Amino acid sequence: MHFTRALRIQLIPSFFFGAIYPLAVLLILLHARSGLAETIYRSTDSHGRTLYSDIPTPAAKPLQPATPPARSKYRVTRVIDGDTIVLENNKRVRLLGINAPETGNRYHPGEPGGADAKKWLQGKLQGRSVYLEHDRQTHDHYKRMLAHLYLPDGEHINLSLVEKGLAIANLIPPNLLHANTLIRGQQRAETRKLGIWSMQHYQPRPLIKLTEKPFGWQRYRVKAKALKRNHRFSRLIISDNLDLSFANRDLALFPPLETYLNRPLEVRGWVSRRKNHFSIRIQHPSALIPY
Repeated sequence: MHFTRALRIQLIPSFFFGAIYPLAVLLILLHARSGLAETIYRSTDSHGRTLYSDIPTPAAKPLQPATPPARSKYRVTRVIDGDTIVLENNKRVRLLGINAPETGNRYHPGEPGGADAKKWLQGKLQGRSVYLEHDRQTHDHYKRMLAHLYLPDGEHINLSLVEKGLAIANLIPPNLLHANTLIRGQQRAETRKLGIWSMQHYQPRPLIKLTEKPFGWQRYRVKAKALKRNHRFSRLIISDNLDLSFANRDLALFPPLETYLNRPLEVRGWVSRRKNHFSIRIQHPSALIPY
């Protein structure tokens, strides 16, 4: 990566792996936000490499930096589970960038670690005031508010849950505020085998073919043998009835998908099913790890 007067930046394929790619884009956006460049443009060259520049070209698309979010203060009246709370105005809030194990209901059993995450969050937030920080989207399709939560002393609750292994980083574009911070927090928890990272239920398992849909978030070891594309999605084919699915609008976050072919991968996420076909949706590079 290099800077010139025009801020023309090229990311080579080997630079995409791990958390380095999101960090590079963040540096570009911070450069734009500083006033040195008003708008950053993204384009793809003839070799399929993604380029960023503050000089527009006919095929380039503008990439506007987000406005720094404001924070609002509310009192917490109830903790529903490890990643969902209720405020004094009866609004539900889903914590951004993370996912805690399910605590269970009449439709599904609880997942290991779900009760621990809820208990910790209750001890931290029940009856206390918190500051909410929003990202690009303020609500999800369930009409819950989406937010990062902070205590008056500055503690970032979303991050604390991840650092303690009580939740996993679950990054969904366009809400990537604090993405690198959450990834680093998760790496620390995983290295120290805290919480879910010590539980047998969440250890990586081989996955080649499925006959039944597994429940909940899991880690799988796979190898992609082919790549297929259509106008909306790109798919890494694992077997005749299993693939990894990427929305084409998210592909700028990833290296060329060809770099994932024929190599061992750990995929983290949820399996969906349509008739006899299974798929795992991948929305951020942190959910697909070469090893």
